[in-house]
Amino acid sequence: KLSRLPVPCARAATGLQDRERPWGPRLPRVVFTHLRVRLLMLAAAAAFLGVALLFRGGSVDPATGSGRVEQYSGSALYASLIYVGVLFLWPRLSPWMAGGLALAWCWGAECFQLTGIPADLSEHSLLSRLVLGNKFDPVDMVWYPVGIVPLVVLHLLVKKFRGRCRIGG
Repeated sequence: KLSRLPVPCARAATGLQDRERPWGPRLPRVVFTHLRVRLLMLAAAAAFLGVALLFRGGSVDPATGSGRVEQYSGSALYASLIYVGVLFLWPRLSPWMAGGLALAWCWGAECFQLTGIPADLSEHSLLSRLVLGNKFDPVDMVWYPVGIVPLVVLHLLVKKFRGRCRIGG
């Protein structure tokens, strides 16, 4: 019956005040939720990165065009990684806003490749190559939403089933 009571009522019913708890004061719910979301996003990012590295495994050969599945799955997984990165930075964003920001980043990075600057940077830095890419491919523009839309849908479902609370707070 106590679980149905609002938190102040349940606290009053148990007779325990925050200062009397043997395990210390109660942390604000928002802080705990943001930490939990950020840890979840780190785990998701590690999983997406691991799957992308397993898929690619150096089997993409741009000269012959082989490895299309690996290349396009890499684009979708890159977009998924950007989505969880956006939620890591801003855990209270709505699914639509997080998806929009992730898609804007992906499309912006892809269009930035038209300048040639990312290609020059990628010659000197693996990190730059992973973040910005090195060569424009219009097909990637189609594959980015493939990596983002399922996560937006999942985020909306989690938000719906959690009731009034967002995934981030």
